[in-house]
Amino acid sequence: MVPLSILDLAPITRGSDAGVALRRSLDLAQHAEGWGYTRFWLAEHHNMPGVASAATAVALGFVAQGTERIRIGAGGIMLPNHAPLVIAEQFGTLAALYPGRVDLGLGRAPGTDQLTLRALRRQQQASDAFPENVVELMRYLDPPAEGQAIRAVPGAGTRVPVWLLGSSLYSAQLAAALGLPFAFAAHFAPDLLHEALDVYRSQFRPSPEHAAPHTMACINVYAAETDAEARRLLTSLEQAFVALRTGRPTELPPPIDAEARRAFEPALSDMLAQLLRYAVVGGPEAVRRGVTEFVAATGVDELMTTAMIFDHAARLRSFEILATVFGLVHGG
Repeated sequence: MVPLSILDLAPITRGSDAGVALRRSLDLAQHAEGWGYTRFWLAEHHNMPGVASAATAVALGFVAQGTERIRIGAGGIMLPNHAPLVIAEQFGTLAALYPGRVDLGLGRAPGTDQLTLRALRRQQQASDAFPENVVELMRYLDPPAEGQAIRAVPGAGTRVPVWLLGSSLYSAQLAAALGLPFAFAAHFAPDLLHEALDVYRSQFRPSPEHAAPHTMACINVYAAETDAEARRLLTSLEQAFVALRTGRPTELPPPIDAEARRAFEPALSDMLAQLLRYAVVGGPEAVRRGVTEFVAATGVDELMTTAMIFDHAARLRSFEILATVFGLVHGG
């Protein structure tokens, strides 16, 4: 089996708060380390009532301090929201404190709505400079060149591994051109998954760090003791997607029963079916089969998994089942 990892958004559940969410993320990371997961990444989102990981580097520092071995990283930093030097300093600081454990995934999307873009002082055309900003950021993480006037301190010489993240062909092409690893966000934007992976592999140019293409995909995996219970847990994410798509983002709601789920409008049900086409949901055997089939169909080198589950104990159990099914528990 390919390496398995976790993408977390530090979900703020209804009736809870960001402090609880971040402490639960740390608890999940600590368990994930014991279960044998490879990476624990947090994602940058802004003005989202159900997401506590907006200050991604700060949250990662909290998780890193409470763990020992698991790689921690951004999945991702939305680079157009930031100056490359600032991100190099932030992740250079993490690398100085936790050497050999830090990843930096970079995205081109804003991770928020248009109104919040203005609050972030982000220019609409900022995404146009994404390729140049990626190269500038990587230069700050390299050993400084002779006569280099601006250095990332900390950061210079750390060579924090950089990934490009995306849900379209754009980042796939750029990752290939720069010789970087590429991760596809199939957990919320599945449409171009296979085409993006094909483009990346066919156009890949070797770089000093990467002689061959290296791919990852992220999917939703909801595991429970039974298929029915796993499907019930998924309804929290479904409700959150509906709230977001209808302009009413909220905290992560508790799951609902099958009868309440059938009350969704047909158009919303169709939208959810499209968004979640690659989700693996079920008991242990269904999870084994679904994950195995996805990896075989895509040929990815690593699999990132995510699960926005309302009950923290159920979320821990979901990731434990996944680890057990594929022999990760106790570092297996």
